Amino acid sequence: MKLFLREHIPLICINIVQLLFILSTFWLGGYRDYPLALYALFLGTFLLTVYLFYRYITHKEFYKRLTVMMTELDEANRVIGHAPLANALEKLLKRQYTHYMNELHVQTKKRSDHLTFINQWVHQMKTPLSVIELITQEADDEKLESIREEADKLGKGLEMVLYAARLEAFEHDFQVGPVSLKKTIEQAIRENKRLFIKNRVYPETDLAADIIIESDEKWLIFILNQFITNAVKYSAGKAQKIQITLFQSEDHAWIEVHDHGIGIAQTDMKRVFRPFFTGENGRMYRESTGMGLYLAKEVCDRLGHEVKIDSEQGKGTAVRITFFSKSKEANSRK
Repeated sequence: MKLFLREHIPLICINIVQLLFILSTFWLGGYRDYPLALYALFLGTFLLTVYLFYRYITHKEFYKRLTVMMTELDEANRVIGHAPLANALEKLLKRQYTHYMNELHVQTKKRSDHLTFINQWVHQMKTPLSVIELITQEADDEKLESIREEADKLGKGLEMVLYAARLEAFEHDFQVGPVSLKKTIEQAIRENKRLFIKNRVYPETDLAADIIIESDEKWLIFILNQFITNAVKYSAGKAQKIQITLFQSEDHAWIEVHDHGIGIAQTDMKRVFRPFFTGENGRMYRESTGMGLYLAKEVCDRLGHEVKIDSEQGKGTAVRITFFSKSKEANSRK
């Protein structure tokens, strides 16, 4: 209604001015029949009112479409009236809708092809890495040991790429079921055994009770790997141990990975979960990609877990994943 009135204010003003000009012309010509003049003024106003009422009724859906935001794309195909202007807008919206859907289909196909390529490429790259590991694993040569270390880095990089690609289709790539947190932590520690040995930083665990939660084990191990990798990397040369603790309370359980490394600057704390953000530590450790914490946070959000990070520069960092029993039915296995 407001848009309708704003659009027709010039028309109303022009009609008023026109009526006043006509009355002035008759008055200057010596015509003094005031009742007839008032009757003419009434007729002009009445006809204008009837026209505005008719136009509002016939264009009501048209003005509503212009003022109310669409909540669904399919609303673009809704009939908005039979007036010429309304028909023109309706045809325009339908053409735009068709064009948008075609473009969306093209982009969806490109994205799907890209994800397929990434998955195939990563799996192809894993084959020569596996061959390199087999060739070098039984030798004690220092050069071969360096090759093994670089192969490990390549493997972790490929895993990061693969999981980042899978995150785009997360809804089709996760499977929720009972997960033993104790076994998951132990598996993550085994997968990072070489990393611990190389950096001379070792895990200290407190896994008093086994806790079963509802989650996706594959993605959960990926998250723990990111936290453990960061804890070891930023503790190397400063601390010899990291603590991995499993807690449980009445309504939730949580895993905490605590290191005593270089910590995170307070100016960087608000941005640690942003993609590609490396902060001050990233300038010292150029291998940092800024994607590990981002991916971990995204996966936790989608699985319904909570992740928090506390850190003090020079004293270490603690990362905690919380599993709520209300949504994940956490319970203790005796």
